[in-house]
Amino acid sequence: MCVTSDAEHPPVPVPPAFPEGWTARGPVLDDLDVLVELRGADRLAHTGSAKVDREAIESEVAGPASWTRRQLLAVDPDGRPRGWISVHDRAAGRTMVALYVDRTTDEASAVATGLYAWGEEQAQEISALREVTATRLDASPFAEDTVQQEWLTAAGYTKRRTWPQMTRPVTPGEATSLPAPREGVTLRRVASHENGLPIARDLQLVHEMLESSFEDHFNSYRESFPEFVQRLREDPGHRWDHWWLAFVDGEDGQPLAAGALVGTVLQENAAGHEGSYIEYIGVHRDARGRGVAKALLYAVIADAAQRGRDRVGLEVDADSPTGADGLYASMGWKTDYVLESWFKELDFSS
Repeated sequence: MCVTSDAEHPPVPVPPAFPEGWTARGPVLDDLDVLVELRGADRLAHTGSAKVDREAIESEVAGPASWTRRQLLAVDPDGRPRGWISVHDRAAGRTMVALYVDRTTDEASAVATGLYAWGEEQAQEISALREVTATRLDASPFAEDTVQQEWLTAAGYTKRRTWPQMTRPVTPGEATSLPAPREGVTLRRVASHENGLPIARDLQLVHEMLESSFEDHFNSYRESFPEFVQRLREDPGHRWDHWWLAFVDGEDGQPLAAGALVGTVLQENAAGHEGSYIEYIGVHRDARGRGVAKALLYAVIADAAQRGRDRVGLEVDADSPTGADGLYASMGWKTDYVLESWFKELDFSS
């Protein structure tokens, strides 16, 4: 096994346990069609649809979303990329891992083994740069992907959680017909300057609300404000006017920040309609039980209807003690497919 190196493909460390004759290199834009095909085949096998966001993949390879990622392609003896791993330095102590391998090749398992081992080495290097001695590797296979689960188990990962991916249809009439927030609850979008850029204090308030809302949830971790904003801006569907803040009346009648929601745009479906997606929704523990979450959800549904969209998607922790999945189901969301969280804890202190 060798590593290619030229001006366009800089050298990368040699992954162990690669099949004889295979090479490794970093991805470039010329690989985009192949990478779309790899991710699309993975999705088709487990959701029934091969449709993926080409623009998002392009951003991961050579855009803002690539800056916090280390990536490697496994290339077969004929020069075709057959595997792709992305190791995302998401936050201190948090390393996201995504792997796609062409299942039609006889060497698929050996390629996966080599790529996961390479990914672990990159996580260690990232941790050293961050001056931390431990990190959690976090992979998200489809719940029905038994092959990927076997590869993860062999690489030392364990399953920890399930995450239903849910969608709710939106009708035009919902632009004006949905219930108003309860008395004492108010909503507004993140405020913007005249040039359309958001007010910094509002962004900081969104971050504060989400950090405080999730600190008692599974797998919660601290993410700095700059990392939070940069990561969300990487999404091609990012729009500042899809960020919301919620407030409740305090004892003195003054509004108190109570929650936040960050939304994005979903690409057009087969019918030619865009959708809205809820990346995050959080309610501060002191404001729970006052209808804040439902008010934020209704606001996004109404906003989607006003924009001519036909659906709102989200992800939910099926094991969350908050019972969020029950709330979503009661408001019309249904599960399309399920992802899982698989973790591997790395400790480099010794």
